[in-house]
Amino acid sequence: MAGTYTLYSMQFSGNCYKARLAMHELAIPFRIVDFKKGDGQTTSPDFLALNPNAQVPLLVLPDGRPLAESNAMLLHLAEGTALLPADSYDRALCYQWLFFEQYSHEPVIAVARNWLRYIPGGRETMAHRIEEWQQKGNRVLTVMDDWLKAHAFFAGEHFSVADIALYAYTHVAEEADYDLGRYPAIRDWLARVAARPRHVGLDWRP
Repeated sequence: MAGTYTLYSMQFSGNCYKARLAMHELAIPFRIVDFKKGDGQTTSPDFLALNPNAQVPLLVLPDGRPLAESNAMLLHLAEGTALLPADSYDRALCYQWLFFEQYSHEPVIAVARNWLRYIPGGRETMAHRIEEWQQKGNRVLTVMDDWLKAHAFFAGEHFSVADIALYAYTHVAEEADYDLGRYPAIRDWLARVAARPRHVGLDWRP
């Protein structure tokens, strides 16, 4: 479809969900090209020409330019909107939490979810990593919970792409054996995000 964003996406992926949720929040029309885990689609010559890193999500802009990395997509989509804070400090906080999500949060919570829920035999294969994932993941969730005890959102007083990035895998963290019942401030924040008028769940597609 000419003049429309195209998202190469795996439906269960939290990183892919970030872009879908942001575009729905912003009422941006887009279409999806579905990829399936393990089908080799990301290593096809056509896809590698768009993203040599061989990963989804990949967002192709209406003018045909490709953009990889989920949090880069969020920043691009949110430019000039309320989802990216105008205040310089709040914007820096937004970046801070986006970096935190990719460096500290995603490597334990998202990776654990992938192995424990989506890879056949993954729990047995990675049994030696589960204790480490739990230790590091609960430290990450504690950092978030402590912040949310004093703040409604992660960057300033309003919902932003920092919240989208952290919501994506936090709201399904129990699929990776994390007990969100230990984190009341996170639970309250998850409810605030889910109550937004244009919120859609992980299963939603345009």
